[in-house]
Amino acid sequence: MAAYSFGIEAVVGLPRHSSTSIIHSMGAPRVAVAPRLPPLPRRLLSPATSRRGSLFSVKASSVPSTAEDLKIRTIPTKPVEGQKTGTSGLRKKVKVFQEGNYLANWIQALFNSLPPEDYKDGVLALGGDGRYFNQEAAQIIIKIAAGNGVGKILIGRDGIMSTPAVSAVIRKRKANGGFIMSASHNPGGPENDWGIKFNYSSGQPAPESITDKIYGNTLSISEIKIADIPDVDLSSVGVISYGNFTVEVVDPVSDYLELMENVFDFQLIKDLFSRPDFRFIFDAMHAVTGAYAKPIFVDRLGASPDCISNGVPLEDFGQGHPDPNLTYAKDLVKIMYANDAPDFGAASDGDGDRNMILGRGFFITPSDSVAIIAANAQAAIPYFKDGPKGLARSMPTSGALDRVASRLNLPFFEVPTGWKFFGNLMDAGKLSICGEESFGTGSDHIREKDGIWAVLAWFSIIAYRNKDKKIGEKLISVADIAKEHWATYGRNFFSRYDYEECESEGANKMMAYLRDVISKTKSGEKYGNYTLQFADDFSYTDPVDGSVASKQGLRFVFTDGSRIIYRLSGTGSAGATIRIYIEQFEPDASKHDVDAQTALKPLIDLALSISKLRDFTGREKPTVIT
Repeated sequence: MAAYSFGIEAVVGLPRHSSTSIIHSMGAPRVAVAPRLPPLPRRLLSPATSRRGSLFSVKASSVPSTAEDLKIRTIPTKPVEGQKTGTSGLRKKVKVFQEGNYLANWIQALFNSLPPEDYKDGVLALGGDGRYFNQEAAQIIIKIAAGNGVGKILIGRDGIMSTPAVSAVIRKRKANGGFIMSASHNPGGPENDWGIKFNYSSGQPAPESITDKIYGNTLSISEIKIADIPDVDLSSVGVISYGNFTVEVVDPVSDYLELMENVFDFQLIKDLFSRPDFRFIFDAMHAVTGAYAKPIFVDRLGASPDCISNGVPLEDFGQGHPDPNLTYAKDLVKIMYANDAPDFGAASDGDGDRNMILGRGFFITPSDSVAIIAANAQAAIPYFKDGPKGLARSMPTSGALDRVASRLNLPFFEVPTGWKFFGNLMDAGKLSICGEESFGTGSDHIREKDGIWAVLAWFSIIAYRNKDKKIGEKLISVADIAKEHWATYGRNFFSRYDYEECESEGANKMMAYLRDVISKTKSGEKYGNYTLQFADDFSYTDPVDGSVASKQGLRFVFTDGSRIIYRLSGTGSAGATIRIYIEQFEPDASKHDVDAQTALKPLIDLALSISKLRDFTGREKPTVIT
């Protein structure tokens, strides 16, 4: 058995699914276990790959503990490179997190960055998307949390809990915050990605003021505080106590499902599902929402079990890429564009916060999706019966939502990319519904984007629009709803070109070149058939706390409302992802059925020409087009 050798250098291996403790010197914990529930569906990788340990290099010494029966160790450590937190936490390859004290350093740096009152004797949630390395990581996080004086950890059974569900649990249980183990829509498995982020007490991602402190502390960290407790059995719902520290393993679905029942009219949706003339398919992409789809759609709402595709969460997502877009959810797209397609199709991503919506042979862009939800929310969703407080979108998202806000006379906000920018507006009572063009949609029911919520919102709209339809009458379809929306508000043609894992040097040089171009541009300049209104590097001043976020995306805005935007994404784990956003408004309903790529081709060609992307990156084609 691997163990610490006190006073000498030691390396501790954490075998996968082992009961061996990081520091094994205590007696048996006091345990109160609820009756075991059936485990969430999971399939482990082969033993050859799944038992690779997390190496935790230490030289440990004992220090007094302030908690009864709980021994705390301090472990000397040194800073490691590359722990700068991005827009959605820290994301790297699994092997990076497995090296030395990489994960432990970041977790300890987080506790060093928080005011003690934000966690001492407090409650923290912990959950993840089920990807490879989550089981080992959970044990490390639990022990360091206990070592730093946290009173209680709430963790989903088997470490499973979607990102929106973690936010819901934080809010319902009045936790001080929570950890989310996920690299979101990035691939999983031993050779792929892992990630970690921290959410605060209202369930929102930690603000930059905290993530900047975390990074600063990773550069000077010298020791890790860790509790002398064995690994926690996460397979059964129940409570385990070690002195004054408690771990409660919870059902990951129940609190979230209760919230959804309070937001939506489940009977209305259930009536839709019971119709013989309505069919749908939900693709969980072998990711975390597979654990939620059956309890919600089948058990609670009465859908047929065969409506769920890829519904078993796997540590490597079935070797797929759990990103719900037209490229990576190609199996769903093929089904929805077939002659006998269902009426509705949807997919969600690795950690359950993103979504894609499809009708029969019809794709709803994320920009249109949030606009359509906002336009129909008051009538179709009980949570919004008094109307939304306000609407907001990320800057690169199309202006479709702006037009809804204007017509409904609602406050409207344009924020940088990153869900944390919506949180302050929600907490201040200024915002109800918001979205990002990167397939994220949500509301102030929690403080994260929410894939299942978006799907239920669309079910509610479809059900409401068809509630008086008799069997045999033609149903109002997803395409009908979208086209009626365009006829009322106009259509914002929109597309995003992603160039993933570009060489960072070339990507940064391209952005520097564009900044130089912007510095020299003037209003009224001609760009082909387009006249420039302005060009800038987007910055945002938070109307609630006055904080400023700068360099959030390079914009070329033309007099007809067309836009070209360039950003480097912060959600990848390697290289740089260049994203180009192209948008053009079309008020003429007779032109609304034109394919988006056809309508936008002149603007796409202009975007590639302005940026000289091929020259800087050598890339001829985007990785993903949405």
